[in-house]
Amino acid sequence: MTDGLEIKTELSDEDWDHIREIFDVEMVPILKNSHARLGMLNCDFAGEQYKHWNIQFKSAGSGFDIVEFEYDEEGCGIDLEL
Repeated sequence: MTDGLEIKTELSDEDWDHIREIFDVEMVPILKNSHARLGMLNCDFAGEQYKHWNIQFKSAGSGFDIVEFEYDEEGCGIDLEL
């Protein structure tokens, strides 16, 4: 535990769904605006408890698909508000 917050080292189906939902709502518009095609993002956008998780994404039609989740103990997010 860190500051009363449990850092997730395993993701449940509910965690995956939560991350995907926040990704679609908050990150996809930023990625579209940046003309992204593929890449990797830290999952701290979905909450501090996911800061050690990354997603690999790729463009798919008019949106993006999450291809893979990866745990990274050294992971940290970046500010994408461009």
